[in-house]
Amino acid sequence: MTHSFQLLPDHGRAIIGDLHLAQGDRRDDLIVFCHGYKGFKDWGAWHLMAKAFTEAGFDFVRFNFSHNGGTVEQPIDFPDLEAFSENNYSLEMSDLQMVLDHFSSAEQTPLAPPKNIYLLGHSRGGGIVMLTAAQDKRINKVATLAAVSDYRARFLEGTPHFEAWKATGITHIENSRTGQLLPHKFQFYLDFIANEERLTISKAVKELKVPQLIVHGTQDPTVALKEAQALHHWNPDSGLLIIDGADHVFGMQHPWNKPELPAAMQEAVSALIAFYSA
Repeated sequence: MTHSFQLLPDHGRAIIGDLHLAQGDRRDDLIVFCHGYKGFKDWGAWHLMAKAFTEAGFDFVRFNFSHNGGTVEQPIDFPDLEAFSENNYSLEMSDLQMVLDHFSSAEQTPLAPPKNIYLLGHSRGGGIVMLTAAQDKRINKVATLAAVSDYRARFLEGTPHFEAWKATGITHIENSRTGQLLPHKFQFYLDFIANEERLTISKAVKELKVPQLIVHGTQDPTVALKEAQALHHWNPDSGLLIIDGADHVFGMQHPWNKPELPAAMQEAVSALIAFYSA
């Protein structure tokens, strides 16, 4: 059973999401999933991942970050480019906190406050969940799929591209699937610098006090395998699953019209279920 929800932060752009209730025997555990860059809750086969977790007894939440470029009316793809241009890591951290506050509330229905809260993030969202797990004592476990290890490195400081971005105040990244030029205002970088200590993934991973699982593919062209190895180095107690041949999205694509997960993603989900169940 799936229940849609909508939260409204003070800035006025909504967080929309879906709560998938466990099927059969409930574990009283909630998994909260964060999508990555140029992502959204309905991308690819995330719905089948949700189904796999609920069949294993977990309640599962997936949501759109408020500034991911989607809207309440059109949650798929990027109709709101102004919102996309104003996004930053601090906003995504705040969005996740609002989701966690909502599902930790005794007034929240149809789900009572869970006994355990687990986080899961893909790519850029992996960084958000690791940062949150180090800072929020409500989190009991954290896992990532093809997660980034360093936000600052992605700004490419000192390059001609960065200097042009700084000078003009805006840059654009092409979304090859939709053909859109997605804008980033320079505030994205400035916000990171202003909050760098809180947004440094290496620091957070070294400070983690909860179990961590890192899942990555050997053929990821977007986030190199060495980033997963760095995460594991910073937290030697973490689990590291390297899936041979898996790309950045573990064989998925958008749209995903098949009834089953691709083999690499199924391997990842099976490992995640075992990790959260232990």
